[in-house]
Amino acid sequence: MKQEKTASTTSGHYRLPYHFGLGGVPIGNEFSAVTDAEAQQTLEAAWDAGVRYYDVSPWYGLGLAERRFGQFLHSQKRSEYVISSKVGKLLKASKKAIRSNLFPLAGSPNMVEFNYSAAAVRRSIEDSLQRLGIDSLDIVFVHDLSPDNKYLEGAWLGHFEIATQGAFPELTRMREEGLIKAWGLGVNRPEPILATMEVADPDIFLLASQYSLIDHEYALKNIFPAVRKKNIRLVMGSALNAGFISGSNRYNYGREMPNEFIAKRDHLAAIANAYDVDLRTAALQFAAMPDVSAAVLCGARTAQQITEDVGSMKVKIPADFWADLKAEKLISEEAPVK
Repeated sequence: MKQEKTASTTSGHYRLPYHFGLGGVPIGNEFSAVTDAEAQQTLEAAWDAGVRYYDVSPWYGLGLAERRFGQFLHSQKRSEYVISSKVGKLLKASKKAIRSNLFPLAGSPNMVEFNYSAAAVRRSIEDSLQRLGIDSLDIVFVHDLSPDNKYLEGAWLGHFEIATQGAFPELTRMREEGLIKAWGLGVNRPEPILATMEVADPDIFLLASQYSLIDHEYALKNIFPAVRKKNIRLVMGSALNAGFISGSNRYNYGREMPNEFIAKRDHLAAIANAYDVDLRTAALQFAAMPDVSAAVLCGARTAQQITEDVGSMKVKIPADFWADLKAEKLISEEAPVK
């Protein structure tokens, strides 16, 4: 899949040159064990399929995902791909990683410090660059600075205030220095995105778990109009709700699957089957359709998965399929489907 490039900036805000990306969560061994060889095969398959946008984080396997992506990407021309990573979760060496239970399959020697200060953000980026083996990042997302982050000590708004005084201006300085090209937030909730636009000058956001076939009303009616006013685009993350739509036994990275969402998935699947449409394909395309969508990120554990995901973006879905979803009130009447 050769992805077309677009202009890099518009009215001062970053524009992703590629519209589909590989997310690094599975290669960080969050869901199941992936060997180094399997990770390499997945990355090779992504590259061969034309994928040129990659998203990682120190959090994914507590350094494992960044090391694996770096092992592959350091041999590619830096000008030929875009990579984003994240800050806010600073890794520190430890003989006993106090949060190792979060990624027991990663075998990480690191512990995590949640820190949104200027100094921590700069150190985190420098550490990420070393793990990746590159000299700059295209995008940096402030990670999980959000009310749903159960690992934060104290209220999330206290950490947001630290970021307002520390991380946000420091990222702006690093953008001016050329160490990064753009920054924003990568979060699972809308409140931090809306708040950040009031106090800082972000370029792009990673909207995770908020715009999918299962759940999209709030984003459609509240986040989309707000980012349009600021001329900011959204990277759409977890369009499959962490694999839920494609049949995984989890919803948004948790094992709890609400019954109403299971019923909705079943209803969606029944209509998809009637049209001979793969529901996973429909979900990925649905996330790509809004005018504010900069790119769709999809995590993959195997070479086959990423190859199929890339193929999904090329499939022609009948207009009547989307019309039926709206008629059955499974998706919003206002949701773009072209």
